[in-house]
Formats: sequence, structure tokens, C-alpha cells
Amino acid sequence: MSRLSRLVLVVACCSPVVALPAVASAKVRVGPAGDGFYAAPNPLPGKEHGDAIWARTLKGAAVVPGAGSTKVVLYRSQDAHGAQVPVSGVVSVPKGKAPKGGWPVITWAHGTSGIADRCAPSRDDGTALVHAYHAYVFPLLTSWLKAGYAVVRTDYEGLGTRYDHQYLNGKAAGRGVLDMVRAARQVDPRLSRTTIIAGHSQGGHAALFAAALAPTYARDLKVKGTIAFAPASHLDEQIPLTRSLTAANPGLSGLVATIAYGLQAAYPDRFQLADFMTDEGVALALSAQSKCLGDLPAAGVAPSSLFKPGVDLAPVAELLDANDPSHLKIKTPLLVEQGRADTTVIPLFTDQLVTELKDNGGKPTYQRFAGVDHVGITATGGPAATKWIKQRLR
Repeated sequence: MSRLSRLVLVVACCSPVVALPAVASAKVRVGPAGDGFYAAPNPLPGKEHGDAIWARTLKGAAVVPGAGSTKVVLYRSQDAHGAQVPVSGVVSVPKGKAPKGGWPVITWAHGTSGIADRCAPSRDDGTALVHAYHAYVFPLLTSWLKAGYAVVRTDYEGLGTRYDHQYLNGKAAGRGVLDMVRAARQVDPRLSRTTIIAGHSQGGHAALFAAALAPTYARDLKVKGTIAFAPASHLDEQIPLTRSLTAANPGLSGLVATIAYGLQAAYPDRFQLADFMTDEGVALALSAQSKCLGDLPAAGVAPSSLFKPGVDLAPVAELLDANDPSHLKIKTPLLVEQGRADTTVIPLFTDQLVTELKDNGGKPTYQRFAGVDHVGITATGGPAATKWIKQRLR
């Protein structure tokens, strides 16, 4: 298999969850049952980004094993253009009594599961294929809970709530990751301001943007470090190459269509599906509104068939480059982990990313693992990441 045909870009590898009545903190309302939980009032309650709107106890497949308690929360955040939007997420705290000063918080950014609302981690009921896109990381998150860290997980804006998800938009995702911590601290005051940012694939991309945004966007948080497992990068270089891939590749075709829909959601004045994509490409992209990544009807679809012949993809590359983490300046401690056998996030591009982050003034630690694929990096690299976290939190 050629390197070109292996450019599968970025993918990490729901029905409504059953939420039971519970008492949130004194400051946070108890949210409604069922899908109504994700339908925020208009105008949004609260005054600042990161304000919790409401919360409920969460049960079922969406709960990370080993937590003392788990709640789903709806909170305020900002999209790519600064508009106030509701975002959902999950707050899991360790068992036992919180230490003096509260539990340190790890805010986790999840890998790609899809952009339909039912693909959100907090909506996972364990009965659909998408459950595997969430559960692979549970052993790592459980180990962090047992180590005495609270784990909070954003769904991202527009994923779970009734808005279009601005997929792989750095600002929107990074803000959601940071605001998740602020909302969680309102839901459970036993959480401290001390924060570690972490994420995989799409979430690695989001974690890097959160780290860069934190000094100005979330000054109240004490960010001690960031971990990016196989972060997505350099899509501006990869998307144009897909026009040369004439063999059927359902995984890549579905992902390219998802990326295209995310661009339209974030930049409707600069990107419309019909202007760049064939009828087949538009249909596949629109199907992502209701189907998760593994369920997209992409069987037999070649990546080369998605874009119109001869269409200028320079505007697409420009938008993707504007959301590339290679431009970020991250001054806080940073660990990047990459599997050398990864055919989803290609190691070549992560190597390049780390060099660029260094050129931007950062001092990332880079660990590469031979024989490890895209999904395996969180399990294989998890112990080293946990050790790194402990060092940051001394």
C-alpha cells in the first residue's frame, strides 16, 4: 500500500442516555429528562462562557468505570466566531474524599465519532457501533480516576446539542475543552482549578488549541500541562491529495465528507458543499447529520469522486490551514505521543508538527512508540502520560 493511499487523515479508532433525577450543586439547576436535557433555553442562562446551565446524574454506557459519581452537564461556551452556544459534557469524580484544595482536573477531548448529535459521548447508550469510538479510552480514564484526578469530557459544540458541529475548528473545540472545566467546578465544588488538558486524534487537535487559548480565554484555570495523543494536523496538505485516490475507501471518504460538512458549519460564507463537491460528495456529507462515522453510507465510494473535477481546492486548504495546530504558541508543558504504525494520523505529519511547535517557542516532549497504531496509542502511551501528569502536579 502506497503512502498516498494510506492518508486516512484523522479518525479515532447514540441514542439518548438515560439520565436519572439527582440534585446538582446548590448553584446549578437539575436538567430535564431525555433529549430535553440538550435543548437549552433561549436566551442562554448565565453570563459568562463556562457557566453551567443545568446538570443531572448520568448512568449507563456513557459512564467511565471507577467514578465515585458522574453527571452530565449543559454549559455555555463559544463557537468559532465567538457566538454563545450550549455545549454538553460529562463530569466524573474519584471515589472517596477530595484532597485539600480539591481534586485536580483532567479535561479530556475525545476522538472523532461523527458529527450527528447521537454521536456525542454523553449520549452513548452502548447499543450502537459508535460506543467503540468512545469506550476504547475508558481504561486510561479509569486509571486517572483511581489516581485521584477528576475527569471531565466535553462533547464539543454542536455535538449533542441542536447545532451543527464545527468539526476540527480549533477555536470552537479549544474553548469547549476549557469551559468544560469551569462548568464542572460549578457542578461539583470539590474540583480544583489545577488542570491538565488531554485528548486523542480530533481531541489531540482540540487539546493543543485549548492549551494555546488558556492563558487568555481561561485565566482562572491553572493549566499545568497538555497531552496530545496522535493529534490531527496538516489537513491542508492532505485533503487535496485525496483526489488522486481512485480506489474505494469508505473510511477515508466518510471522513473527508465529514470534514467538508464541518467547514460549511464553521464558514458558511466561505464554503458551501455544492460549490466544491459532486452530488455524491454532497449526499455523503449531508448524511453525517444523522449518522455516526462508522455508519456513513460510504461503501464503494472513492475519495476522488467527492470533489468536482478541476475545482480549485485552495480556499479549502486555506480554511484548514487556519485551524492547523502547527501555528500555535504553547508555553505551558506539552507532551505529544505518536504511534509509529499509525495509518490514520500519519507519523510524518506529527513529526513535522512537533518541529513547528518548537519553532514557535514551545518545548514539547515527543514520545514515539514503535508498532503502535492509532487507537493503541492511548493504551500503550497511557502509563508514560500518567507519569508525566504526576510530575506536572507535584
